[in-house]
Amino acid sequence: MRPTSGITLGGRFQLTSRIAIGGMGEVWRAKDQILGRIVAIKVLKEEYTGDPGFLQRFRAEARHTALLNHVGIANVFDYGEEDGSAYLVMELVPGQPLSSILEHEQVLSPDRTLSIISQTARALAPAHAQGLVHRDIKPGNLLITPDFRVKITDFGIARLADQVPLTQTGQVMGTAQYLAPEQATGQTATGASDIYSLGIIGYECLTGHRPFSGESQIAIALAQVNDAPPPLPESLPTPIRALLMSMLAKDPKNRPADAIKLAEAAEAIRAGDIATAHAAVPGMLLFESATGPITAPTDIATAPTGIVTSPYGREARSTSTSALPVIGAAAAGAAAVGLPPKVEIRWPVPMPWPPNAAWIRPTSTTRTSMKKRSTRSKSRRGRNAARGRGRSSR
Repeated sequence: MRPTSGITLGGRFQLTSRIAIGGMGEVWRAKDQILGRIVAIKVLKEEYTGDPGFLQRFRAEARHTALLNHVGIANVFDYGEEDGSAYLVMELVPGQPLSSILEHEQVLSPDRTLSIISQTARALAPAHAQGLVHRDIKPGNLLITPDFRVKITDFGIARLADQVPLTQTGQVMGTAQYLAPEQATGQTATGASDIYSLGIIGYECLTGHRPFSGESQIAIALAQVNDAPPPLPESLPTPIRALLMSMLAKDPKNRPADAIKLAEAAEAIRAGDIATAHAAVPGMLLFESATGPITAPTDIATAPTGIVTSPYGREARSTSTSALPVIGAAAAGAAAVGLPPKVEIRWPVPMPWPPNAAWIRPTSTTRTSMKKRSTRSKSRRGRNAARGRGRSSR
């Protein structure tokens, strides 16, 4: 059954207008004819209803969200399957996703960024307490209401720690730009994985760009595993930079201990109480030691953002010089963020999945370009060695 205005699902939910179309389905505004309230209904696309894997994940979103009761998580009211359709009845959240806000505003103030981090962390805390990891925290899954409240959505690929995962062994699910290193390498996702993803969001809010980019999904995932994030602009207060870098530590053990501690630290920084922030997230001190001690409270509300003016007349995001000492800066930076040795990711054959939950896999183009880069690198090394032999003979 194709969703259209006027039809009724489950004998009670009358569709009135379509809100959005995604890779996996459509979201409709509907009226609950029994309770009289307005709800949102996500209807799975027809081409996916015959796929047991898609149906299983769709049902999982209903089950996972039903386990949670928090003001920061969009409620799920009902689930149904009817005439070849599957649908999810959810709370209709006024506002827009953070991804739309960032597309329009590009950069948010430190105060707003810390508020988003603290609210999201507090909403994740009860999920993590029940062993439920979201696994796809990204701006598109954070709804911001007109009064600046955060609502987390889409627990479709979330996983309970004590359950068999919905994906096959070795498969990677999530969105590459926000994927934690342990997820990219096929390790078990934990609450610390969600904290890392939230750190990527915080970085993007403050600078207008994500810390890792690449020409393909696999290139981005490899950067998440192997590369240190570019330093945040020195114009940002040190406590904020320290908190974000602790969230982006490669080793999960070096990130904030849990979502509640992260929320406490973010709220303390907003209030100028740096000592409380340090107590909540001691890992901040690793990064602050490289920039010098904080001698006075920071006015977060008036702190500048990470945007700098480009000499080419366009807005550019700052990649200011690292505050780490010049000698041994690379090694010190790697140690601070807990960088592991270089890692090669072996990607399995993926199952199809809509773009909002990107599968990461190498393509023939990726492999060809990597081979070309390797050939060019060897060629350069050969030319440099030849020059060196020429100089020594003279």
